[in-house]
Amino acid sequence: MDREKALRFRKTEKQIRGSVLARGAALVWGIFIFMTACMLPGCAVRMQGTEKIRELEFTVLDKEDIPPELQRLIGENKETPFQLTYADQGKLYIAEGYGPQPTSGYSVEVTALYETQDAVRMETNLLGPGKGEETKEKTTFPYVAVELEYIEKDVLFD
Repeated sequence: MDREKALRFRKTEKQIRGSVLARGAALVWGIFIFMTACMLPGCAVRMQGTEKIRELEFTVLDKEDIPPELQRLIGENKETPFQLTYADQGKLYIAEGYGPQPTSGYSVEVTALYETQDAVRMETNLLGPGKGEETKEKTTFPYVAVELEYIEKDVLFD
């Protein structure tokens, strides 16, 4: 009887070991497939063409100079951070907003706007009220809108 139990125990132990090895092999294969998929050309394309070709000339627009359709889009989206593009009559308009801020005194600066092989890239920063600047306790929705010559490329926000 003890011998039968010992044999059953060994069989069960072998089955468990085999099961653990199978799971480990499946995990290794899963990792291998994931890593291989990430190295396919589709993943690498995003990294290509990010080198700056040239700085772009642009104008930061006052609210009254923003085309009405873009003003409407900004108004519809200002409650959350947004990134918008709009093209009209040979011009490209790019707008970025940072959503609601607790006081007045916030602004958005464009730190870079340039062309790469594949895209137009815009980088912005949200600036808080300056030291000693008088602010009002009211929710504001800071954004920036720029105008530049139309370029037939995607716009990426950094």
